Amino acid sequence: MLQISQRILSLAQSQTLAMSQRSQELRAQGVDVINLSVGEPDFHTPSFIKDAAKQAIDDNFTFYSPVPGYLSLRKAIADNLLATNGVAYKPEQIVVSGGAKQALCNVILSTINPGDEVVIPTPAWVSYVEMVKLAEGVTVTVPAAIEQDFKITPAQLREAITPRTRIVLMCSPSNPTGSVYSHDELQGLVDVLKEFPQIIVLSDEIYQHINFTGSYTSMASFPEIADRTVVINGVSKAYAMTGWRIGFMAGPVEIAKACTKLQGQYTSGASSIAQKAAEAAYTGPQDCVGEMCAAFRRRRDLVVSLAREIPGLKVNEPQGAFYLFPEVSGYFGKHNGDRVINNASDLAMYLLDVAHVATVDGAAFCLPGYIRLSYATSDDNIREAMRRIASALAELK
Repeated sequence: MLQISQRILSLAQSQTLAMSQRSQELRAQGVDVINLSVGEPDFHTPSFIKDAAKQAIDDNFTFYSPVPGYLSLRKAIADNLLATNGVAYKPEQIVVSGGAKQALCNVILSTINPGDEVVIPTPAWVSYVEMVKLAEGVTVTVPAAIEQDFKITPAQLREAITPRTRIVLMCSPSNPTGSVYSHDELQGLVDVLKEFPQIIVLSDEIYQHINFTGSYTSMASFPEIADRTVVINGVSKAYAMTGWRIGFMAGPVEIAKACTKLQGQYTSGASSIAQKAAEAAYTGPQDCVGEMCAAFRRRRDLVVSLAREIPGLKVNEPQGAFYLFPEVSGYFGKHNGDRVINNASDLAMYLLDVAHVATVDGAAFCLPGYIRLSYATSDDNIREAMRRIASALAELK
């Protein structure tokens, strides 16, 4: 038998991708599955961005790109961050990668030694814990359930920090909950973090522009921690560019240099054509961002109202992103014939098999007892999916 490395054997499969694959397999068999498992905008990339990519091909941007990204793109990113977050960066503080996922992993691999601890508020995106495993670090989870709107408190943060803590990883708006930390809530966490100068604050802000609160506060905007905060963002969510695979980190120069060194050894620069498209996204008209956000807000209102009509679902009102994270333990112990629901994983599979709606078990996000639904789909799909879910759940006795 051929050997597979222990670092790979120790990794969990992405449950969001696994459920999406399972739903695709059922569709291939002729089953009408509504996929609420994948975190991907259903909009097409705006035309002016696609036109820029076509122009880049005609202009022969077909050679290797600089490892940290084209200077023009990094300048465009810096200008955008200044305009939207009020935070000033130089191009040398920015590294463009093959998606925000790679940017995150670059930072973790560049700053974590074996045994170093990474504090992660949960529920959290499925890949955070696995990235820490790759770096041979130790994850310290800080749970926040629906009763506190899935947001941790300063007291919880303080309790989680030890002399081994190297990174605190934040995500607002959150995947999988859609919760958004207010300025005052973040200030409370910053008041704790400023006491621990050895800690890097890694802030995943990929959903920044899908935000229904009317304001946004970046972790990098707090002067007390600005010199050790790394922001992760990209074009995937705000500009409906998931397949273009462009994300970035922005932070201290020494971390940017480390990420460039790492990236130079295993992927080199991101796609030249995709980078020119991303540059157009950041420098072009921003109307598309607001229009898509408004659509997501309408869908949020729709899915929340429909979910609240289903007995046994405990629902909050997400303030950003495009996810609903209902608490479903009220169905545990119930059955439909010989099929018994023991946990959220059973419930997610039941909904897939009986209702033909794909969701994701909350345990994948480090918080069992919940499921995640993505409402990045049409209003009609949302209505039909929630009708099917309500009908299938009503059959559980």
